[in-house]
Amino acid sequence: MFSGPMQYLEVYLPSPTTVSFTVTTRRPQSSSKLRFRLGTFLRHAFRILLVYCALAVNIAKARDLVSLSSKAVQHYLNTCLQLSPGSSLIEPFAQRTEWWILAPLSLIVVYLCLKRDYVGRLTSIYSCGLYTASREKHFCFAFLNKEIDLSPTTTFIPTAQIQDIVIHEAFKGLGVRFYLAVIVEGGTEVVVVFPTLLPRREILEEVWRGARKCLYSGIH
Repeated sequence: MFSGPMQYLEVYLPSPTTVSFTVTTRRPQSSSKLRFRLGTFLRHAFRILLVYCALAVNIAKARDLVSLSSKAVQHYLNTCLQLSPGSSLIEPFAQRTEWWILAPLSLIVVYLCLKRDYVGRLTSIYSCGLYTASREKHFCFAFLNKEIDLSPTTTFIPTAQIQDIVIHEAFKGLGVRFYLAVIVEGGTEVVVVFPTLLPRREILEEVWRGARKCLYSGIH
């Protein structure tokens, strides 16, 4: 649960002169649409359940802390717990767990459950240029299978301005991460492809080879 997100690479060839590479944290759609929707529903239902448990445990813990200071607040929290399913299991857990453990654990659970799905795309068009696009998709909209772009970013780089496509390495924390970059003529900085996700090296190498080949010689 605390490891890096899963990364999937999808390659699409719409024509002999165009290839599109998509790197995403979303599981690819299976051949059965019903099976895919069912899996998506169960995955997000589990996320909602975890968020609910985290909130309910904190409400139970807060009720014990305010029991001596405010009867009105305590009555409100009691009502919330009585209306909550599974309160008989939540309350004992809250009583046995200290705040300094419960608070950061709850924040981590909520953060992981509400994370957005990342989708990055690089399209290489023979003798024309490179088109990059990235977006983040909220998990609530992902259940509906709608393309809701919350922070879309797109860039087009003509072939005449492309000096090279390279794989660089950089330090991130205590580790080394690889990233795909486009060196633009006259640019002060390189254009990083898939900047948010920073895919694994084997994915970058496949995208690098395919994008360069299509850009300069097309798909044969």
